[in-house]
Amino acid sequence: MRATIAIMLRELGSYFATPLAYVFIVIFLVLNGVFTFQLGGFYERGQADLTPFFGFHPWLYLFLVSAIAMRLWAEDRRSGTLELLLTLPVRLREAVLGKFLAAWIVVGTALLLTFPIWLTVSFLGQPDHGVILASYLGSWLMAGAYLAIGSCMSAASTNQVIAFILTAAVGFLFTIAGFPMVLDTAQGWLPPMLLEAIAAMSILTHFQGIARGVLDLRDLLYFLVMIGGWLIATAIVIDLRKAG
Repeated sequence: MRATIAIMLRELGSYFATPLAYVFIVIFLVLNGVFTFQLGGFYERGQADLTPFFGFHPWLYLFLVSAIAMRLWAEDRRSGTLELLLTLPVRLREAVLGKFLAAWIVVGTALLLTFPIWLTVSFLGQPDHGVILASYLGSWLMAGAYLAIGSCMSAASTNQVIAFILTAAVGFLFTIAGFPMVLDTAQGWLPPMLLEAIAAMSILTHFQGIARGVLDLRDLLYFLVMIGGWLIATAIVIDLRKAG
């Protein structure tokens, strides 16, 4: 863990030494405000909850987290620093986890800075704070899932733009997998068991379960497995690239 923490701190320093982290946080906060209060009809709804706020998070993460994730490995591969990193006395899994945790902390920092919206709804009414807290946890786990997908896509490419497009495309497929429209379209030519499996893969479905304030172990395990599985895939891709 010492090497993982060292890499995480190094990556965190690189994020905040450049405008990247600050630009990401500012854009995330501005878009959250616009989507919640303007498009989400926060005041018009007349309800003391943050449903509009969290409802837009999957779509925000789909693009903003992809922008953070695209540089995780693609930049190192392009500049040749990946080979230097792998020559250090650091295990590959430690490097993968350290880089992921640094990016996840940046996203988590942006999410924490949205607390004024929570204060606003608390001032205007009496929201269920347990539901809001669970929704924050679900949102952070969901961001981790998108980020882990992005880590693998970034490792597979030397071009950050391609890594961004691949991350957004794969994340989109995992997001819409549980949509009724998608399931209804596939219902005529897929067996029910396969339809249930496709629905169970949806990031949105599991996030919505947590956002209702129900911390179902299956939803939590889903995100942990998604994160762990894609990080393992990242290590495999890097190892294959190194061997090639």
